[in-house]
Amino acid sequence: MEWKIAPDIYKQIAHLVSSLKLDYIDPKRLICFRSNGSVARARARIWSLPRIWQQALNIEAHYCFEVITEKFDHLSADDRTRILIHELMHIPKTFSGALAPHHGRFHKINHRTVEQLFRQYLNSDK
Repeated sequence: MEWKIAPDIYKQIAHLVSSLKLDYIDPKRLICFRSNGSVARARARIWSLPRIWQQALNIEAHYCFEVITEKFDHLSADDRTRILIHELMHIPKTFSGALAPHHGRFHKINHRTVEQLFRQYLNSDK
């Protein structure tokens, strides 16, 4: 599998963070990659830096976004945006290096919530 830095994905994610007013997310601590050759079923993934690694390396929390070229790049711009919103929703409001699950007491990532944020994003660009 091959990984390459994806500045175009970073730019889009930073724009989403700003447009959706996700103030708890620090875009400077997001790193975006495009992978090629993955056998994963996912179209994109988010990777965290757990607290033990933060302490071991003496750095703050960071998150890596991976878009899987074969499954992501051919999608429509709207669908790519929805996927990136979905991945952003995995970042907890504490920006701690942990990942929020799809379902939980305080956090739900599903089609409805992604679609609400997508509509909000479309309206923010007007």
